[in-house]
Amino acid sequence: MSFYLAVDAGGTKTDFLLADDGRELARARAGSIKRMRVDDATASANLDKALQELTAKTGVAMNAIECTCVGTAGESVPLVTDWLCSAFGARVAGKLIVLGDVEIALDAAFPGAAGVLVLAGTGSNVAGRACDGKLLSAGGWGPALAEQGSGYRIGHEGLRAAFLARDEGRSTLLLPAILEFWQLSSIDLLVGYANGLPAPDFSQLAGTVVQCAAQGDEIAQTVLQQQGAELGYLVRLVFRRLKTMNGASWVPSLAFAGSIMENVEPVRAALIESVRQEFPEAQALSGVVDPVCGALWRARNDKTKQQ
Repeated sequence: MSFYLAVDAGGTKTDFLLADDGRELARARAGSIKRMRVDDATASANLDKALQELTAKTGVAMNAIECTCVGTAGESVPLVTDWLCSAFGARVAGKLIVLGDVEIALDAAFPGAAGVLVLAGTGSNVAGRACDGKLLSAGGWGPALAEQGSGYRIGHEGLRAAFLARDEGRSTLLLPAILEFWQLSSIDLLVGYANGLPAPDFSQLAGTVVQCAAQGDEIAQTVLQQQGAELGYLVRLVFRRLKTMNGASWVPSLAFAGSIMENVEPVRAALIESVRQEFPEAQALSGVVDPVCGALWRARNDKTKQQ
Protein backbone atom coordinates (compact mmCIF):
# COMPACT_ATOMS: atom_id res chain seq x y z
CA MET A 1 0.00 0.00 0.00
CA SER A 2 1.19 3.52 -0.86
CA PHE A 3 0.63 6.71 1.10
CA TYR A 4 0.18 10.23 -0.25
CA LEU A 5 0.31 13.68 1.32
CA ALA A 6 -1.72 16.55 -0.15
CA VAL A 7 -1.26 20.16 0.99
CA ASP A 8 -3.13 23.37 0.23
CA ALA A 9 -0.87 26.15 1.49
CA GLY A 10 -2.83 29.40 1.73
CA GLY A 11 -1.97 32.82 3.01
CA THR A 12 -3.68 32.38 6.38
CA LYS A 13 -4.09 28.60 6.78
CA THR A 14 -2.76 25.32 5.42
CA ASP A 15 -4.84 22.18 4.88
CA PHE A 16 -3.18 18.76 4.96
CA LEU A 17 -4.65 15.46 3.76
CA LEU A 18 -3.06 12.04 4.23
CA ALA A 19 -4.42 9.19 2.11
CA ASP A 20 -3.61 5.77 0.75
CA ASP A 21 -4.46 4.34 -2.69
CA GLY A 22 -8.19 4.31 -2.12
CA ARG A 23 -9.26 6.45 0.81
CA GLU A 24 -8.58 9.47 2.97
CA LEU A 25 -6.92 8.61 6.27
CA ALA A 26 -6.76 11.94 8.11
CA ARG A 27 -6.80 15.70 7.75
CA ALA A 28 -5.09 18.47 9.66
CA ARG A 29 -5.14 22.26 9.53
CA ALA A 30 -2.37 24.59 10.61
CA GLY A 31 -1.31 28.19 10.13
CA SER A 32 0.31 29.39 6.93
CA ILE A 33 3.55 27.81 5.68
CA LYS A 34 3.79 30.33 2.85
CA ARG A 35 7.07 32.20 3.27
CA MET A 36 5.72 35.36 1.65
CA ARG A 37 3.27 35.57 4.55
CA VAL A 38 5.17 34.24 7.60
CA ASP A 39 8.77 33.90 8.71
CA ASP A 40 10.79 30.69 8.62
CA ALA A 41 10.31 29.84 12.29
CA THR A 42 6.53 30.26 12.10
CA ALA A 43 6.22 28.28 8.87
CA SER A 44 8.37 25.47 10.26
CA ALA A 45 6.37 25.30 13.48
CA ASN A 46 3.09 25.18 11.57
CA LEU A 47 4.38 22.43 9.29
CA ASP A 48 5.73 20.34 12.17
CA LYS A 49 2.47 20.63 14.07
CA ALA A 50 0.39 19.38 11.13
CA LEU A 51 2.69 16.49 10.24
CA GLN A 52 2.82 15.33 13.85
CA GLU A 53 -0.97 15.49 14.05
CA LEU A 54 -1.36 13.36 10.92
CA THR A 55 1.03 10.74 12.24
CA ALA A 56 -0.70 10.71 15.62
CA LYS A 57 -4.09 10.19 13.98
CA THR A 58 -3.02 7.45 11.56
CA GLY A 59 0.20 5.88 12.76
CA VAL A 60 1.69 6.58 9.32
CA ALA A 61 5.20 8.02 9.56
CA MET A 62 6.25 10.70 7.12
CA ASN A 63 9.10 8.49 5.85
CA ALA A 64 6.40 6.20 4.37
CA ILE A 65 5.02 8.83 1.99
CA GLU A 66 5.26 7.95 -1.71
CA CYS A 67 4.43 11.36 -3.15
CA THR A 68 3.50 14.80 -1.80
CA CYS A 69 1.72 17.52 -3.75
CA VAL A 70 1.70 21.07 -2.39
CA GLY A 71 -0.46 23.76 -3.95
CA THR A 72 0.38 27.36 -3.10
CA ALA A 73 0.14 30.87 -4.45
CA GLY A 74 3.50 32.27 -5.49
CA GLU A 75 4.76 28.91 -6.72
CA SER A 76 7.08 30.75 -9.14
CA VAL A 77 8.71 32.77 -6.33
CA PRO A 78 12.03 31.23 -5.17
CA LEU A 79 11.43 32.22 -1.54
CA VAL A 80 8.27 30.09 -1.58
CA THR A 81 9.39 27.08 -3.60
CA ASP A 82 12.91 26.86 -2.17
CA TRP A 83 11.56 26.81 1.37
CA LEU A 84 8.91 24.20 0.52
CA CYS A 85 11.47 21.93 -1.14
CA SER A 86 13.86 22.24 1.79
CA ALA A 87 11.24 21.91 4.53
CA PHE A 88 9.37 18.94 3.07
CA GLY A 89 12.60 17.31 1.91
CA ALA A 90 13.84 17.28 5.50
CA ARG A 91 10.59 15.92 6.94
CA VAL A 92 8.74 13.86 4.32
CA ALA A 93 9.95 11.00 2.11
CA GLY A 94 9.08 10.49 -1.55
CA LYS A 95 8.63 12.82 -4.47
CA LEU A 96 7.51 16.44 -4.00
CA ILE A 97 5.32 18.25 -6.53
CA VAL A 98 4.78 22.02 -6.08
CA LEU A 99 1.91 23.55 -8.07
CA GLY A 100 -0.11 26.73 -8.04
CA ASP A 101 -3.05 26.83 -5.64
CA VAL A 102 -5.42 27.45 -8.52
CA GLU A 103 -4.09 24.43 -10.39
CA ILE A 104 -4.84 22.02 -7.56
CA ALA A 105 -8.29 23.59 -7.19
CA LEU A 106 -8.79 23.10 -10.93
CA ASP A 107 -7.91 19.44 -10.49
CA ALA A 108 -10.41 19.18 -7.63
CA ALA A 109 -13.17 20.50 -9.88
CA PHE A 110 -12.25 18.91 -13.21
CA PRO A 111 -9.69 16.12 -12.66
CA GLY A 112 -7.69 16.06 -15.88
CA ALA A 113 -10.56 17.67 -17.84
CA ALA A 114 -11.28 21.07 -19.37
CA GLY A 115 -12.84 23.82 -17.27
CA VAL A 116 -12.22 27.11 -15.49
CA LEU A 117 -11.62 27.65 -11.79
CA VAL A 118 -11.96 30.93 -9.90
CA LEU A 119 -10.04 31.08 -6.64
CA ALA A 120 -10.71 34.04 -4.38
CA GLY A 121 -9.65 34.14 -0.76
CA THR A 122 -6.91 36.36 0.63
CA GLY A 123 -5.71 36.61 -2.99
CA SER A 124 -7.33 35.64 -6.28
CA ASN A 125 -6.61 33.96 -9.58
CA VAL A 126 -8.42 32.43 -12.54
CA ALA A 127 -7.14 29.28 -14.23
CA GLY A 128 -8.42 27.32 -17.20
CA ARG A 129 -7.54 24.03 -18.82
CA ALA A 130 -8.13 23.31 -22.48
CA CYS A 131 -9.28 19.97 -23.86
CA ASP A 132 -5.69 19.20 -24.82
CA GLY A 133 -4.53 19.75 -21.24
CA LYS A 134 -2.91 23.14 -21.79
CA LEU A 135 -3.21 25.49 -18.82
CA LEU A 136 -3.81 29.22 -18.99
CA SER A 137 -4.63 31.85 -16.45
CA ALA A 138 -5.52 35.47 -15.78
CA GLY A 139 -4.83 37.56 -12.70
CA GLY A 140 -2.90 36.28 -9.74
CA TRP A 141 -0.12 38.85 -10.08
CA GLY A 142 -0.09 39.78 -6.40
CA PRO A 143 -1.87 42.52 -4.46
CA ALA A 144 0.00 45.42 -6.04
CA LEU A 145 -0.87 44.32 -9.58
CA ALA A 146 -4.07 42.27 -9.55
CA GLU A 147 -6.01 40.16 -6.99
CA GLN A 148 -9.44 41.26 -8.26
CA GLY A 149 -12.26 40.07 -6.02
CA SER A 150 -9.89 38.95 -3.27
CA GLY A 151 -10.08 39.67 0.42
CA TYR A 152 -7.14 42.03 0.00
CA ARG A 153 -8.81 44.04 -2.77
CA ILE A 154 -12.18 44.12 -1.01
CA GLY A 155 -10.56 45.47 2.13
CA HIS A 156 -8.35 47.97 0.32
CA GLU A 157 -11.07 49.20 -2.04
CA GLY A 158 -13.51 49.41 0.85
CA LEU A 159 -11.13 51.71 2.69
CA ARG A 160 -10.55 53.85 -0.40
CA ALA A 161 -14.28 54.06 -1.08
CA ALA A 162 -14.89 55.14 2.50
CA PHE A 163 -12.51 58.09 2.15
CA LEU A 164 -13.95 59.05 -1.24
CA ALA A 165 -17.39 59.06 0.37
CA ARG A 166 -16.02 61.36 3.06
CA ASP A 167 -14.75 63.75 0.36
CA GLU A 168 -18.11 63.60 -1.38
CA GLY A 169 -20.02 64.28 1.82
CA ARG A 170 -21.79 60.91 1.67
CA SER A 171 -22.48 58.91 4.78
CA THR A 172 -21.18 55.37 5.12
CA LEU A 173 -20.87 52.77 7.82
CA LEU A 174 -17.41 51.89 6.59
CA LEU A 175 -15.29 54.54 8.29
CA PRO A 176 -16.56 54.06 11.86
CA ALA A 177 -16.54 50.28 11.37
CA ILE A 178 -12.93 50.32 10.15
CA LEU A 179 -11.86 52.60 12.99
CA GLU A 180 -13.44 50.18 15.45
CA PHE A 181 -11.92 47.12 13.81
CA TRP A 182 -8.40 48.54 13.86
CA GLN A 183 -9.00 50.13 17.28
CA LEU A 184 -8.09 53.62 16.13
CA SER A 185 -9.62 56.70 17.72
CA SER A 186 -9.50 59.20 14.86
CA ILE A 187 -9.43 59.65 11.10
CA ASP A 188 -5.94 61.12 11.34
CA LEU A 189 -4.66 57.96 13.02
CA LEU A 190 -6.37 55.85 10.35
CA VAL A 191 -4.68 57.86 7.59
CA GLY A 192 -1.29 57.36 9.19
CA TYR A 193 -1.87 53.67 9.80
CA ALA A 194 -3.17 52.93 6.29
CA ASN A 195 -0.23 54.73 4.68
CA GLY A 196 2.41 53.32 6.99
CA LEU A 197 5.36 51.11 6.06
CA PRO A 198 5.08 48.24 6.17
CA ALA A 199 1.51 48.51 4.99
CA PRO A 200 -1.22 46.93 7.08
CA ASP A 201 -2.91 43.72 5.95
CA PHE A 202 -5.89 45.16 4.09
CA SER A 203 -7.40 41.69 3.66
CA GLN A 204 -8.33 41.91 7.35
CA LEU A 205 -10.90 44.56 6.42
CA ALA A 206 -12.81 42.33 4.00
CA GLY A 207 -15.12 41.05 6.73
CA THR A 208 -15.89 44.62 7.80
CA VAL A 209 -16.83 45.59 4.24
CA VAL A 210 -19.05 42.51 3.92
CA GLN A 211 -20.77 43.28 7.24
CA CYS A 212 -21.44 46.90 6.23
CA ALA A 213 -22.85 45.74 2.89
CA ALA A 214 -25.17 43.30 4.67
CA GLN A 215 -26.40 46.19 6.82
CA GLY A 216 -27.45 48.06 3.68
CA ASP A 217 -24.47 50.37 3.18
CA GLU A 218 -24.59 51.26 -0.53
CA ILE A 219 -20.91 52.13 -0.76
CA ALA A 220 -19.87 48.78 0.69
CA GLN A 221 -22.33 47.01 -1.60
CA THR A 222 -20.86 48.77 -4.61
CA VAL A 223 -17.35 47.66 -3.63
CA LEU A 224 -18.45 44.01 -3.54
CA GLN A 225 -20.29 44.28 -6.85
CA GLN A 226 -17.35 45.96 -8.57
CA GLN A 227 -14.88 43.38 -7.31
CA GLY A 228 -17.11 40.57 -8.50
CA ALA A 229 -17.45 42.19 -11.91
CA GLU A 230 -13.68 42.71 -12.20
CA LEU A 231 -13.06 39.06 -11.35
CA GLY A 232 -15.75 38.08 -13.85
CA TYR A 233 -13.89 40.00 -16.55
CA LEU A 234 -10.83 37.82 -15.95
CA VAL A 235 -13.03 34.74 -16.34
CA ARG A 236 -14.29 36.07 -19.65
CA LEU A 237 -10.71 36.56 -20.86
CA VAL A 238 -9.94 32.91 -20.08
CA PHE A 239 -13.22 31.73 -21.66
CA ARG A 240 -12.40 33.59 -24.86
CA ARG A 241 -9.04 31.87 -25.18
CA LEU A 242 -10.49 28.46 -24.36
CA LYS A 243 -13.25 28.91 -26.94
CA THR A 244 -10.59 29.53 -29.55
CA MET A 245 -8.63 26.46 -28.45
CA ASN A 246 -11.55 24.07 -27.83
CA GLY A 247 -13.90 25.15 -30.60
CA ALA A 248 -17.01 27.31 -30.65
CA SER A 249 -19.26 24.42 -29.58
CA TRP A 250 -17.42 23.99 -26.27
CA VAL A 251 -19.65 24.89 -23.31
CA PRO A 252 -17.68 26.71 -20.58
CA SER A 253 -17.81 25.17 -17.11
CA LEU A 254 -16.94 27.28 -14.08
CA ALA A 255 -16.01 26.17 -10.56
CA PHE A 256 -15.12 28.12 -7.44
CA ALA A 257 -12.76 27.88 -4.50
CA GLY A 258 -11.70 30.09 -1.61
CA SER A 259 -13.37 31.86 1.28
CA ILE A 260 -14.67 34.81 -0.75
CA MET A 261 -16.32 32.55 -3.31
CA GLU A 262 -17.78 30.42 -0.52
CA ASN A 263 -18.98 33.11 1.87
CA VAL A 264 -19.48 36.42 0.01
CA GLU A 265 -22.50 35.89 -2.23
CA PRO A 266 -22.59 39.45 -3.68
CA VAL A 267 -19.11 38.97 -5.17
CA ARG A 268 -19.96 35.56 -6.59
CA ALA A 269 -23.30 36.78 -7.99
CA ALA A 270 -21.71 39.80 -9.66
CA LEU A 271 -19.00 37.56 -11.13
CA ILE A 272 -21.54 35.15 -12.65
CA GLU A 273 -23.63 38.03 -14.00
CA SER A 274 -20.54 39.54 -15.65
CA VAL A 275 -19.59 36.21 -17.23
CA ARG A 276 -23.08 35.50 -18.57
CA GLN A 277 -23.30 38.86 -20.27
CA GLU A 278 -20.83 37.45 -22.79
CA PHE A 279 -21.23 33.69 -22.24
CA PRO A 280 -24.90 33.05 -21.36
CA GLU A 281 -24.39 29.31 -21.88
CA ALA A 282 -21.72 29.08 -19.16
CA GLN A 283 -22.38 26.46 -16.50
CA ALA A 284 -21.46 27.35 -12.92
CA LEU A 285 -20.97 24.55 -10.39
CA SER A 286 -22.69 25.01 -7.06
CA GLY A 287 -20.72 25.44 -3.85
CA VAL A 288 -16.94 25.45 -3.78
CA VAL A 289 -14.37 22.75 -4.44
CA ASP A 290 -11.86 21.51 -1.88
CA PRO A 291 -8.43 22.28 -3.37
CA VAL A 292 -6.56 19.80 -1.20
CA CYS A 293 -8.52 17.02 -2.96
CA GLY A 294 -7.00 18.22 -6.22
CA ALA A 295 -3.54 17.99 -4.68
CA LEU A 296 -4.32 14.42 -3.64
CA TRP A 297 -5.53 13.54 -7.14
CA ARG A 298 -2.29 14.95 -8.56
CA ALA A 299 -0.09 13.04 -6.09
CA ARG A 300 -1.85 9.77 -6.89
CA ASN A 301 -1.91 10.48 -10.60
CA ASP A 302 1.82 11.22 -10.67
CA LYS A 303 2.56 7.79 -9.19
CA THR A 304 0.28 6.18 -11.78
CA LYS A 305 2.27 7.83 -14.58
CA GLN A 306 5.54 6.52 -13.16
CA GLN A 307 4.39 2.89 -13.14
